[in-house]
Amino acid sequence: MHMKTASVKKNFIYSTFFEILSVITPFITAPYLSRVLGAEGIGIQSYTVSVQSYFSMFAALGTLAYGAREIAQNRDDKYKRSKLFWEIEFMTVITSLICLVVWTGLIVASSEYKEYYIVLTLNLVATMLDITWFFKGLEQFRLIVIRNAIIKIINIVAMFLFVRRREDLLLYVGILSITTLLSSISVWSYLPKYIMRVPLKEMKILHHFKETIIYFIPTIATSVYTILDKTLIGLITKDPSENGYYAQAEKVINMAKSIVFTSINSVVGVRISYLFAERKYDEIHRRIENSMNYILFMGMGCMFGIMGVAKNFIPVFFGEGYDNVVLLLYIFSPILIIIGTSNCLGSQYYTPSGKRKQSAKYIIAGSCVNLVLNLILIPHFASYGAAVASIIAELTITVLYIRHCEDFMTVSVWWKCAMKKMMSGAVMFVIVVLVGNIDSINIVLRLGLQIFIGVTVYILLLVVVKDRWFINFVYNNFLSKVKKT
Repeated sequence: MHMKTASVKKNFIYSTFFEILSVITPFITAPYLSRVLGAEGIGIQSYTVSVQSYFSMFAALGTLAYGAREIAQNRDDKYKRSKLFWEIEFMTVITSLICLVVWTGLIVASSEYKEYYIVLTLNLVATMLDITWFFKGLEQFRLIVIRNAIIKIINIVAMFLFVRRREDLLLYVGILSITTLLSSISVWSYLPKYIMRVPLKEMKILHHFKETIIYFIPTIATSVYTILDKTLIGLITKDPSENGYYAQAEKVINMAKSIVFTSINSVVGVRISYLFAERKYDEIHRRIENSMNYILFMGMGCMFGIMGVAKNFIPVFFGEGYDNVVLLLYIFSPILIIIGTSNCLGSQYYTPSGKRKQSAKYIIAGSCVNLVLNLILIPHFASYGAAVASIIAELTITVLYIRHCEDFMTVSVWWKCAMKKMMSGAVMFVIVVLVGNIDSINIVLRLGLQIFIGVTVYILLLVVVKDRWFINFVYNNFLSKVKKT
């Protein structure tokens, strides 16, 4: 029996909404929490969570991506998807229990932060019970997003209500951990509708370990070098402010990432896993090219837009003392295009086609490049050097991805998708910078004017240069609906 096919467009909207909410949340709470808890409190929370996150990573292995792919490819067979669910979930329980034993040993051995580690144990339990991969595989994004969004809003409200002074740091850590656990538990009540009982003797758990490790390698490789950047900046420069500049630049770029590619890849990637199982290769080609067009449309706009407004945006948003972040954003912005491209191919070709092992090699190559360049550049250029190292490392991965993805994406097809968007973005950048230099206007008003003019100019230029994908996108999503009304 075939399951009813979910709407990719609706799933994309749900996913985009949640990604934006996830990124906006720290921006709502950060100004308040940084004042209430102080730099020391925020530092303790950040450090203890970073330690705990490695345990969660090993507990989950690669089940979030692997589990979603396996369920997507077998979603029309209730017995198969049920068997896969129980096998993968039991495997996660086993790995989580092993990690919990080691984690308990760390708590016992810890001379400081013991109480924080005890509370953070809830995060490991949340990892063990996290079955969002199952519902992603079934493309039930509405179910996941609505519940997680409600819990996230409760989280924000609880912080403002209960975290009032520096001594409330442990309570703050507890609120974050409890809401993470609630998020994992919240979807279990919907499980009986989609699965059936499977006899224990029919389950084969061990073979999933090998497969999920292939998915885990890129996760650990990526995590190591994203954390390593900050570690090496601190160790080499001995200047905490350099890490502060780097972290603030990353916040802006991460928010843009969620708008540019995170949502579309999580939704379309699941659908393409299903299409690979059905051997519908023409449709896969079409969907990947369409996704790449969307990513480059958003990416070019965000890249040139961020560079254009950076000079005025940083003092308005972060306050005084963050001037170095402006140049960091200039260096970092192209990463939206570079990672957007590699993430699209990773989510929509390498993972759905079962070539995760191949992609893992390219990510490890990028990690090695990142490490070597960090050691060379950070001593001379501090956080700027780390940003350049990240750009070159990500570019290495993207080049390898495009070269080895057969004919599902080529340089010529990529350039055809990118050329007119790049031209329009470059012109928009020049105009936005000129507007930003009008000193007679209040800086906040000037920033608002830059954003409005930038968006308008970029869209009008895409129409003038006749970007076929953009014109079709606007017509299919907006104009055709207006005509119907």
